[in-house]
Amino acid sequence: MTRPNLFILVSWMCQVTSWFIPAAQAPDFSVVVPGWKAFRLAACGVLPCEGIEFQGIIYAVLATISVITTLFFLLYSPWVVLRGTRTVQKSSAWFAGAAFVFNSHWIVIFRAQGALLMIGFFLWWLSFLLLAIGLLRLPEIKKRELLPSRA
Repeated sequence: MTRPNLFILVSWMCQVTSWFIPAAQAPDFSVVVPGWKAFRLAACGVLPCEGIEFQGIIYAVLATISVITTLFFLLYSPWVVLRGTRTVQKSSAWFAGAAFVFNSHWIVIFRAQGALLMIGFFLWWLSFLLLAIGLLRLPEIKKRELLPSRA
């Protein structure tokens, strides 16, 4: 397996794993939130949830953008890797890198609220960086595969 494909494979494994392990712990330290539930809570910025309100519109916007980045990862990245052109792959790599940087806002927000981010969050967050690295290097590999070999 080539190195970029390994980056992409590990990024997908991190993303999937992060959905099933603890992502955050509430400030009272009695409630642990798995990744799938963290995604659902973040989606409350767009899809109403009973008993959930964001402290301000900015938090709802940030959460909604995080949901969009996750949906990009889950729904779009397999297509980009398997069928995307070099241009689409490079553009998507930059999008994944931007998503990694953007999603670091959760560290600031959770620290300010006294909550604890757990391994599920960090695997989810890392998956964007690994995908970006893999996609940036993927076109180089495909390009080399197209060149005729010298025997």
